[in-house]
Amino acid sequence: MPEILPTHTPALFAVAVQRAAEALRRGELVGLPTETVYGLAANALDREAVARIYALKGRPAENPIIVHVASREMARELAAEWPDLADRLASQFWPGPLTLVVRRSTSIPDVVTAGGETVGLRWPVHPLMPAVIQMTGFPLAAPSANLANQLSPTCAAHVASQFGDRLALIVDGGDCNVGIESTVVDVTRGRPVILRPGMIAGAAIEAAAFDRDIDGALSRPPVSPEGIPPVSGVLRSPGMLPRHYAPRGRLVVWSWTHESELHRRLIDAGINPEKVTVIAYRQIPLSGRLPHIQVIPDDAEAYARAIYGQLHACDAEGAEWIVVEEPPGTPDWEGIRDRLRRASTP
Repeated sequence: MPEILPTHTPALFAVAVQRAAEALRRGELVGLPTETVYGLAANALDREAVARIYALKGRPAENPIIVHVASREMARELAAEWPDLADRLASQFWPGPLTLVVRRSTSIPDVVTAGGETVGLRWPVHPLMPAVIQMTGFPLAAPSANLANQLSPTCAAHVASQFGDRLALIVDGGDCNVGIESTVVDVTRGRPVILRPGMIAGAAIEAAAFDRDIDGALSRPPVSPEGIPPVSGVLRSPGMLPRHYAPRGRLVVWSWTHESELHRRLIDAGINPEKVTVIAYRQIPLSGRLPHIQVIPDDAEAYARAIYGQLHACDAEGAEWIVVEEPPGTPDWEGIRDRLRRASTP
């Protein structure tokens, strides 16, 4: 198993930062915490190190990687252009769970951007990764620390269970307090284009992006009937493939008003209720006819912190089917709905 470094005292935090920085300087990969999910980090300016991320994850070569920075100045150095829109959004939301897609500088290797001319940049608010970046002096390419298309990790144990001894070092920074991946906004088109929703709502992005006397509006990629942006050409952001963030069991998102309705729907679909784990937040089955129930908070932020952990538990228990109660349709749940849509895509 990998070595997992604790960080719960100032001395342990300092040791973990130093050990991680030393490994990254050697071109190795390190599991590092952020406030969204844990990342599989490498020197973003080292082609060979970034290629190891793709190999270890089994990540498709066309799926770009977000680059993490520790200041706006570092972000500007990695961008061929830094528009005023990027500065407005960075001023409002950095450090934090927002990724800005900008035109890349020549210092960013093609392997990071999947051959595209743009790069996603983020300054995490979790103290660990910025401290490592400051000690190394280089930005970190860091997609989620999981095998391709599988569940993102929100604690060090999730990372260890995915990679085992194939990853030598993980820094344990505790449970992620956002819990799903960052909101990704393209700022190269004169107005913000949301490529991947997250826990920063579109209305907040719009308010930060435009002066009140300017007629501005958010843009979004065209979506398919299932609500998933189609994939065509070079991807500007990770998280845009149709199937992503998925547990090993078959996941479906359903709504029901009574437990009997849910039970009948399972029977009609030919699904053995004994083989199902239900994740519910409001319509919670209580009769015992469905023996595997997980209750999740009905607040969007608390739900986001919990959902991947619940799905990891389903994997650990060998759930063949996972029925997730459909989340609300309000804007604050958009990032959660996106993740569940992709997790439920066959």
